[in-house]
Amino acid sequence: MVADRSEAGLASARRQPVQRRPKDRKAQIVRVAARAFSERGYHPVGVDEIAAEVGISGPALYRHFTNKYALLVAAAEAGARQLLEVAQGADDPELDPESRLTALIRALAEHTIEVRREGGLYRWERRYLEREDRVRIREIYDGLHATVEGALAARRPELPDADVRLLATGMLGAIGSITAHRTALATGRLTELLIDICHALLVTELPPAPTQAAPRSPVRGLPLSSKREQLLTESIRIFGRQGYHEASIEEIGAAVGINASSVYRYFTSKSDLLAAAFHRTGERVAIANAEALAEATSRADAATRIAERFARLTFAMPEILPVYFAEFSNLPAAEQQKLRSIQRQNVLEWAHLLDGDPAEARFRVHAAIAQVVDAGRRLKFDPRPESLARVQALMTAVLLG
Repeated sequence: MVADRSEAGLASARRQPVQRRPKDRKAQIVRVAARAFSERGYHPVGVDEIAAEVGISGPALYRHFTNKYALLVAAAEAGARQLLEVAQGADDPELDPESRLTALIRALAEHTIEVRREGGLYRWERRYLEREDRVRIREIYDGLHATVEGALAARRPELPDADVRLLATGMLGAIGSITAHRTALATGRLTELLIDICHALLVTELPPAPTQAAPRSPVRGLPLSSKREQLLTESIRIFGRQGYHEASIEEIGAAVGINASSVYRYFTSKSDLLAAAFHRTGERVAIANAEALAEATSRADAATRIAERFARLTFAMPEILPVYFAEFSNLPAAEQQKLRSIQRQNVLEWAHLLDGDPAEARFRVHAAIAQVVDAGRRLKFDPRPESLARVQALMTAVLLG
């Protein structure tokens, strides 16, 4: 009887599939981490929760990555390399210039839609990368830009290099903008919309670039006298430079000449300070929208006036949008809900001015916002009128087609 049970057990064991580690386990971990870091930020995400989503233990994950930072680097680098490989694989110099560029844009759009939930990792979390890693990954993105610029220059050989670079930045920014919001649209329609937006950028005639380099320290008006307003301004600059979690109340207070205990006279906590800065920005955008509507002679004119004001507001405080997208998850849930409502209303106010499908109009608004971020970075947020006019031309093309 014992022998029978033993033989039966051996037979059962032979029938059980052998549990083997998946060959793509490391890639699976990287993608889950990229999604978590993109959606919630680098600091709030724990290694154990990444491991749990993959279906392994924390110690098992550490067999692949020594720590969370190594996981961040791997995720950011993998995302960059995938984009570059997609671009290089789709770029065919043997095609006529129009078909070549369209095929390249389509491939990048389709890939970005596929990885939409994790595609914004480097864009918003790169401040947490050490310089050596950031430089190496930046070189991969430089290769991506060079690929798009080559196809664009073949299509518009008359353009100066500066215009080619800016238009390519605008195209990549429009495609990448879909990683920053969750507006729903069927994949096929979204792909065609992104191609249409990129084509509108392609044929845009940019105003002339400034003839001289931007001044090192552009004057931005008189200094604020209110300590509360100074704290709001300096906190966003510090959050933008080193990240919310790395910044301290002591450092923020020191930037305006007060100690930490004095900061708490104005704000109860660091998250309260962050929320107040976002609310203030939302109020300024709402006021700018109202002013543009009051001055406009048509719906299209109103849309471009909003674009002009939005660009000026952002160039005056270039850290605000990156901080908003990167640090939003650090706010309490109730504050997140309030701010999402404010942002949604500001986007809808803008989108209602555009012709066509309302969902596509919202995509266009988000793509226009991306022009300010990405083209602004390309131009080092040079606030001179000539630079702002170039960004506004990109935004108008994205909004109105």
